[in-house]
Amino acid sequence: MRSKTMFIVIGIVIGLLLAAAGIVVAGSLNPGSGPGDAGSQMFTLQQIYDRLDTGAAGSKMTAFTEPSSGPGSGTMRTLDEVMGKAPAVDAANGAVAADVANGKTFWGLTSGQWGLQTGTGSLGGTYNAGVPKTGQTTKYADGDDGDLQKGVAWPSPRFTDNGNGTVTDNLTGLIWLKNANCFGLKNWATALNDANTLASGACGLSDGSVAGDWRLPNVRELQSLIDYGRVIPALPSGHPFTGVQSADYWTSTSSAFYPPHAWRVGLYVGGVNVDAKTLTYYVWSVRGGQ
Repeated sequence: MRSKTMFIVIGIVIGLLLAAAGIVVAGSLNPGSGPGDAGSQMFTLQQIYDRLDTGAAGSKMTAFTEPSSGPGSGTMRTLDEVMGKAPAVDAANGAVAADVANGKTFWGLTSGQWGLQTGTGSLGGTYNAGVPKTGQTTKYADGDDGDLQKGVAWPSPRFTDNGNGTVTDNLTGLIWLKNANCFGLKNWATALNDANTLASGACGLSDGSVAGDWRLPNVRELQSLIDYGRVIPALPSGHPFTGVQSADYWTSTSSAFYPPHAWRVGLYVGGVNVDAKTLTYYVWSVRGGQ
């Protein structure tokens, strides 16, 4: 009797062990998450292709239906086709914020401005330029510039080094010679001539520019580089320019009060004043602009 009972107990134990092993091998009997479950819905390659191609919004799959047969010719986009519709970096011809109407969104293609951007420029010949911030952030008294910091915010990054001897100011869209001291000290007439005849191959340029593309900046253009929160030089932090002199630079703007004088901008503290055109100051070329 005891032997029979023992065999029964052993049989029960073995049965339980086999049942447990079966559960471990089989895993959970509950079905796993499928494409139609919340949190696992997705777009198709065709929808991604259409978004890049036409801007179509598309919608995620809400239910998965097993196909009855394999995809036919032309019924599905490949990754190569999708990649073929994706934009590529174009730092040479891609628009920057200053090229696009103020407040309008666009996809930036240039290095440093890749992705969704907001324009800061004008459109349709109607110039509606906002006054940019001065760069001063230190408060010295209630209601002063450092306290209020009024003006159009500077883009980030402020400048783009184009890798060809030029630098684009992403605030104004102006293109500056990277070398801020290619010509040395010159009187006003010589400064005008040097700037107007500058071309690719000189001053580290490899941009394909020709004589007449470059010019001497006017007083407002040169002053637009000034950061009134910095001195010696009074330029934005992290600027990519070389050869910058903390001294005076000529502008192309003559004095209306006394034409033998012209306006100059000082990079020491950002001062602006007039002086005799026979004096010698530094020269910094620019191109582009309205």
